Amino acid sequence: MNEIFGPTVQGEGPSAGQRCGFLRLGGCNLSCHWCDTPYTWDWTGISDEGRAYDPRKELNSMSVADVLRDLLAMDVDLIVISGGEPLKQQKRIAPLVRILRGRGISVELETNGTVVPDDELIELGVRFNVSPKLAHAGDPLHRRIKPPALQKLGKTPGVAFKFVCKSHEDLDEVSSLQEELGIGPIWIMPEGKNVTDISRHLGNLSDEVVRRNWNLSTRLHVLAWGDQRGV
Repeated sequence: MNEIFGPTVQGEGPSAGQRCGFLRLGGCNLSCHWCDTPYTWDWTGISDEGRAYDPRKELNSMSVADVLRDLLAMDVDLIVISGGEPLKQQKRIAPLVRILRGRGISVELETNGTVVPDDELIELGVRFNVSPKLAHAGDPLHRRIKPPALQKLGKTPGVAFKFVCKSHEDLDEVSSLQEELGIGPIWIMPEGKNVTDISRHLGNLSDEVVRRNWNLSTRLHVLAWGDQRGV
């Protein structure tokens, strides 16, 4: 585990603005050069940030009971499980999700769409925010696009496919994936870790996103708090 924080708000996608708590897990099977959470996986400094984080400082083990205690203390109706890539640890988080759902708390899980979700998480009513990575992320196609995982995720209730974009060429790539895999609904989110970049890319993309019958998301937490951790 990397960090637990909140109450805050969900910053992206269909639930943007909703009060929530975050459970951020460590470790990722991709290495996006523009990643906004390199402290969860970049132990060698290969991201654009160029900093090698220390896993001994960034990651720690907690029992389900302790994690549950900290999440419930926030008194929120939504818990977002993020990373890293949380589906790499889905068997470990299933007991926690089961308890949260039993208490009537909604759970959203942020995933890059490369790992097939277990039926147990689907049956528990987890809502998946799937963010497949495009070519500009830097990883080769065979690592970042996994059709079996994306197609199974696409059949889950409440799913949203959220793509980080900054150009019309990125939107063309999204169109190709949608046509090939039949995924949706589509949300487009501007790439950026600061207000200037987000605003520039949002302005560049918005008209074309609407024209293509897709949804548009900003990064509300960055607009509100900048590139801070734990908000």
